[in-house]
Amino acid sequence: MSTLSTTNLKNPSASGNNIVLAASGRVTVLSATATIATLTDGATITPDFDAACNFAVTLGGNRTLANPTNIAAGQSGSIFISQDATGSRTLAFGSNWDFISGTAPTLTTTASAVDRIDYVVRSSTSIHAVFTANYS
Repeated sequence: MSTLSTTNLKNPSASGNNIVLAASGRVTVLSATATIATLTDGATITPDFDAACNFAVTLGGNRTLANPTNIAAGQSGSIFISQDATGSRTLAFGSNWDFISGTAPTLTTTASAVDRIDYVVRSSTSIHAVFTANYS
């Protein structure tokens, strides 16, 4: 069992603090927000799940979303995938990405289109992913 240091916790009555450690050791998060980290576009795009849980990338060519680094069961988040001004970009997926019916999604190929992948890490080799196309 891991020990949570109280030096990492803040007073919930202070403005902007949102973690409470009860005398029982129970941790309560009053509210949580996460930034959206920008992924570097390239032939292979590799998210670092220690760096963030939400990501965005604009595709400048046909790409592969590789298996993430620093993966742990229970992690979850979203990846926003945008087409560049040219569009028609495709995305292949690393072997750990598991989609409904075992079929990787087809991106919206319209120029500047935005799609989203929501994910939950089931194990170090299985990321359950749901694809939603064509946000406006």
